[in-house]
Amino acid sequence: MVVTFVSNYINHHQIPFCNALKKEVGEGSFHFIQTSPMEKERIEMGWSVDPKTYDYVVLYYENREKCEKLISDSDVVIFGWSDGLIEDIEKKRLSSGKLSFRLSERIYREGQWKAISPRGLVKKYHEHFVYRNKPVYLLCAGAYVASDFDLIHCYPHKKLKWGYFPDRIYENVDKEIASGRKIKLCWAGRLIKLKHPEYAVKVAEILKCKGHSFTLEIIGDGNQKGYLESLIAEKGLQEYVSLTGQKKPSEVLDHMKSSDVFLFTSNYLEGWGAVVNEAMGCGCAVVASKEAGAVPFLIKDSYNGYSYANGNFDEFAGKVLQLFENKELITDFGVRARETITDMWNAGNAAKEFKRFCDEFIEGRVPAPSLKGPMSAAPNIKPAGFLRTMQEENHLE
Repeated sequence: MVVTFVSNYINHHQIPFCNALKKEVGEGSFHFIQTSPMEKERIEMGWSVDPKTYDYVVLYYENREKCEKLISDSDVVIFGWSDGLIEDIEKKRLSSGKLSFRLSERIYREGQWKAISPRGLVKKYHEHFVYRNKPVYLLCAGAYVASDFDLIHCYPHKKLKWGYFPDRIYENVDKEIASGRKIKLCWAGRLIKLKHPEYAVKVAEILKCKGHSFTLEIIGDGNQKGYLESLIAEKGLQEYVSLTGQKKPSEVLDHMKSSDVFLFTSNYLEGWGAVVNEAMGCGCAVVASKEAGAVPFLIKDSYNGYSYANGNFDEFAGKVLQLFENKELITDFGVRARETITDMWNAGNAAKEFKRFCDEFIEGRVPAPSLKGPMSAAPNIKPAGFLRTMQEENHLE
């Protein structure tokens, strides 16, 4: 079986899955087509990858003929985001009757009311609806993706749970029992409004006022940095909160490994949120916004972490406080979070289940979704209305 994955560029979020799938299908049977060079912004964030390091990567902008042949002839093709550069060959493949997958985050992230747009509906008809009776499946990279596509009646009974899968190798993540010592909190991401880094600073103020012993590292850079610096100074948090600046992905993992609690505060504009996978794999107790696509798939509230709804700072702060008031939960959540990643939501398991699904189709059977985890049936989970979310967020203004 020959499998080809098409996307804009190879990056650290995709490499573990690509390596695992290459191992599953065999040497020479997996290819990744990169349709364009990586943007400067991502390179500056430490995402830079030399695609020629990986023998399965083929550059569309250097070898178009080979790439188009792979898309046409492969037994299985996965289409991610490709900037519209291969639209014609993609349409031809999806219409061919050969097994294909669309990998997508939300299409109505800013509000499902956009589904009623006549122009948008015509566009979605040609992009998705016309393939409803073809062997084209949707890999839902987020818990609310299935709901978006259900609105436009696309991929009926063919929507599958998916995501981004960090490297499974997490050395030196055994953590001390949380009770009786200073707790280390971590936040990581771009310092921009949709990720709400100020939530982390505001909850640090509450922890300080209640006399808790802790430190908070905020990792990243962005246009909210100046505001955060002012907020930290205003609240007298210099001894508690540090802004570490931008770090490479491997360095962020090192910080996660040494942290006890990870704070994830993005709003409804966050499609997935790969730092949640990473923090859970590093054994952190995660307190996360339920609006991000990864959270309902990965976190079972009060079992392997905490989630909070609709940009609600009060609920977020309350759950952070619960961890400090019941420190045994930090240890318990961290252990279970790591098990969630190492046992199920990892690149190796995703590749194994993906290959099984494809094998069943190629053998002439109706492929069965997995029972749980990657490649299981994606439920129709409705997102919170973005107006309600904005009202919750404006409560802090």
